[in-house]
Amino acid sequence: MSNIIAIVGRPNVGKSTLFNRLTESRKAIVDDISGVTRDRHYGVGEWTDRQFTVIDTGGYVANSEDVYEAAIREQVMIAIEEASVLIFMVDVTTGITDLDDDIAQVLRRSNKPVYVCANKVDNTALYNEIHTFYGFGLGEVYALSSMTGSGTGELLDEIVKNFEDIPEEENQLPKITIAGRPNVGKSSLVNALIGKERNIVTANAGTTRDSIKIHYNQFGHEFMLIDTAGLRKKTKVKENLEFYSVMRTIKALEEADVVVLMIDAVEGIESQDINIFHLAEKNKKGIVILVNKWDLIEKNTQTMKAFEEQIHERIRPFTDVPIVFTSVLNKQRIFKAIEAALEVYKNRSKKIPTSKLNDVMLPLIEKFPPPALKGKHIKIKYITQINATSPMFAFFCNLPQYIKDPYKRFIENKLRENFDFSGAPIQIYFRQK
Repeated sequence: MSNIIAIVGRPNVGKSTLFNRLTESRKAIVDDISGVTRDRHYGVGEWTDRQFTVIDTGGYVANSEDVYEAAIREQVMIAIEEASVLIFMVDVTTGITDLDDDIAQVLRRSNKPVYVCANKVDNTALYNEIHTFYGFGLGEVYALSSMTGSGTGELLDEIVKNFEDIPEEENQLPKITIAGRPNVGKSSLVNALIGKERNIVTANAGTTRDSIKIHYNQFGHEFMLIDTAGLRKKTKVKENLEFYSVMRTIKALEEADVVVLMIDAVEGIESQDINIFHLAEKNKKGIVILVNKWDLIEKNTQTMKAFEEQIHERIRPFTDVPIVFTSVLNKQRIFKAIEAALEVYKNRSKKIPTSKLNDVMLPLIEKFPPPALKGKHIKIKYITQINATSPMFAFFCNLPQYIKDPYKRFIENKLRENFDFSGAPIQIYFRQK
C-alpha cells in the first residue's frame, strides 16, 4: 500500500493551502473564490523521514449546484477507495454545512483513517468553535490554520503513524510502469508487447488490486511490466476518470524503476502529463516519454523536431529524457520504447568510479569555478558518487552554503555531457570539506 494522503472537503475550506504547505510548493492556485482547483494536484511531502504523496481533490466549477455536489461526492468516493489516509477539511468560520454532512456520512462508512481538520483557526476565540465538529462522530478534531501552518505538525505526527514501510522486493528484474492519461493507448501497448503468447503473462494483482505485474521474457529482454491500464470506468465525468487514473498511477509509479510516460500526439502534452512527469522526477524514477498515435499526425521534415522542442519547453529544467515516437496501432517502434526504458534503467543504476569522476570534473570546475560571493572564493576539492538507487553525487568544498542553483545546474549538465545519464534524475549535494 502506498502512503497517500487525500484532502477532501467542500470548496473553499482551504484544501489547496494545506496541500501547498504539506508539499512545500506553490503548485495549487489559491483564491477566495470557491472552485478554483480544476486540475487535480498531487505532490510529494515528507515528515519525520517518512515520504508520502498528497492529493488535493479540489472543488469543481459547474453550472448547477447539483452537478457540483455530485462531482465532489464522486471524488470523495475515489479518494476513500485509493488513499491510505483522509484529511476531512471543514471551515471553523462557517460551522457545519449540508455538504459537510454529506461528505461526513460517506467517510463514516469507510474503513480508512479520517482526520477532521477545522481550518482557519486563526485566534483563541475560534479555537472554542471547533467542538461543533465532534458532531460528525469521526473522532478527534484537529485545529489548523493552513495559512500560517499552526497545527500541521501535530496533525502529521498522528497521520504518519498509519503509514506502512514499503518493503524492498526480492525480485531484481527491472520494473517498468506505463503511465499516462486515460485513452492514450496504455492497454494497446501492453497487448502489443505481450502479443497472443499469454503464457508469458503472470498477472498477480497485488493487495492494491490495481497495478497488475506482467513478467515479460522474450526477444532477449526480461523485465516486470507494471500495467496501470484497464481503468475501471467509474463515471462518465472526464475529470473524475482522470483523477481516478492519477490515484492508481501514483501507486504503480512508486513500485517502478522506470516510468514510460505515454502522450497523445494529437492532443499534445497536457498539464496532467506534466504532473505525472514531475511526480516521477521527484520520486527519482527513470523516465522515457512515448509519443503515441504519431501515425495520425500530418508530418514534414520539421514536425518531429518541433514536437520534441515543445515537450522540452514544458518539462524544463530536466530535459535529458529519451523521446520515442510510436504508433501502437501499427506496432511502429514499440520495441524501441522498451529498449529506451531498459537503457534508462542502466543509466539510473550507473556507478562512476571516483578517480574517473575527479579526472573529468575537476578540470572543468577549475576552468569554470563557482562565482565568488561576498569576496569569498569557493574551491571544490573532491567529488564522489553516493551509494543510492538513483545517481547522487557529493561535491566537497570549503563554502557549500554559497553555491547557488544556476551553478548546480551547470554541474549537472557537465555530468550528463560526460557520463550518459539520459532519462535518470540526478541529485547533487555540496558538502563541507
